[in-house]
Amino acid sequence: MRNIDHFIAGAAFASGERHGEVFDPNNGGVQAKVRLGSAAELERAVVAANEAWPAWAATNPQRRARVMFKYKELVERNMEELALLLSSEHGKVVADARGDVQRGLEVIEFACGIPHALKGEYTQGAGPGIDVYSMRQPLGIVAGITPFNFPAMIPMWMFGVAIACGNAFILKPSERDPSVPVRLAELMKEAGLPDGILQVVHGDKEMVDAILDHDEIRAVSFVGSSDIAHYIYSRGTANGKRVQAFGGAKNHGIVMPDADLDQVVNDLAGAAFGSAGERCMALPVVVPVGNKTANELREALVPAIRKLRVGVSTDAEAHYGPVVNAAHKQRIEDYIQMCADEGGELVIDGRGFSLQGHEEGFFIGPTFFDHVKPTFRSYQEEIFGPVLQMVRADTFEEALRLPSEHQYGNGVAIFTRNGHAAREFAHRVNVGMVGINVPIPVPVAYHTFGGWKRSGFGDINQHGPEGVRFWTKVKTITQRWPDGSVTGENAFVIPTMG
Repeated sequence: MRNIDHFIAGAAFASGERHGEVFDPNNGGVQAKVRLGSAAELERAVVAANEAWPAWAATNPQRRARVMFKYKELVERNMEELALLLSSEHGKVVADARGDVQRGLEVIEFACGIPHALKGEYTQGAGPGIDVYSMRQPLGIVAGITPFNFPAMIPMWMFGVAIACGNAFILKPSERDPSVPVRLAELMKEAGLPDGILQVVHGDKEMVDAILDHDEIRAVSFVGSSDIAHYIYSRGTANGKRVQAFGGAKNHGIVMPDADLDQVVNDLAGAAFGSAGERCMALPVVVPVGNKTANELREALVPAIRKLRVGVSTDAEAHYGPVVNAAHKQRIEDYIQMCADEGGELVIDGRGFSLQGHEEGFFIGPTFFDHVKPTFRSYQEEIFGPVLQMVRADTFEEALRLPSEHQYGNGVAIFTRNGHAAREFAHRVNVGMVGINVPIPVPVAYHTFGGWKRSGFGDINQHGPEGVRFWTKVKTITQRWPDGSVTGENAFVIPTMG
């Protein structure tokens, strides 16, 4: 059986008495063991980072960008290996796994332009003989704590920009699917990154707390559930760290009466059930406006959902594969029962799905509820599985209120042909990322990603210009070069630019 070690100071590091099990979601078996570290392994990584960081921070941005260019080439060359490895531990189908890697690479592409992104501001003649300019400098040693659902994309979202900015980065990936993050770090070393600048430490809450409490870690980025995001934000900021912590979601798709229903059905099938719904930008709630719209949408949705193919992650014909582990499968099935008990109409029940030859795999069939009410706990909370809930709204205003008043505010979409309705919705909805006829509105890498309310804690988002802001600090210089006639008459007066 494979042992998955830490990656510290440019090499595998076998340390830690505790282990976690890594499953193959397709058959339910244990395929590897991952070492669960503690403060001792973290300290070793911090020491290595301290040794490497000053030289890397002093490396000019062009040379740091060249490492990123080489890294992009290596990841692309190893795309199939990474996708298969990712699928084997997560369960998402290989095509989806390629997308996971590719979306991470798009942020690496952005990081290749770091010389431009790090340019500061300059004002000549701000006062008599005085110029003012600013520079962005790295924070030092920083860390990322990433979830199981995107083991390639989210780490690259974090460490790509952080490292390009001149920081040393310590990654604590999910212990459920840790192999791809280690492989990504190995490829970064191959690209020419100095040892100690990107390191991977495995662990559970013990490692997370060690990161949040370590005095020399200056900033932490996190993606996961909202309760843990709030915990990480509170504990990290209490320890003087800069923290961005992104949590759960309950994204809504508003369907106006004039929407193209064929397109809506196609979009919902992918957005609600793709990757078995294990995406913070999935679309698990559909809100048709008016009963006529709802009835027509339901009539079109049911056969489309029944046609979805659930298969092993290597099945090229499958729309989605198993969920990540048995505990998560049980959690999803509990929510399905909860929604039924609360009064939701269970139109399609995905429980009890079994795949011949893979009866012990963590599979759940697509599930669809109608007549779900905003008072339901199953609506208020994130299910994170292949479950679509329909909440009917009588008017545009009612549909607008649903995502605006929900505890989560990650993403939302509206489907309409009416430009005024779309513009009004985008302006007024209380959600961080909006799609107009786009079911999964994940911004491109040179914009920024982040939700509102309990979907995001902290005031700086991920990647794009916001990422550069998060991983750097600004220094502002006011300079004057005297002409030789120096007097001290104003030495005790606050300087002004008049």
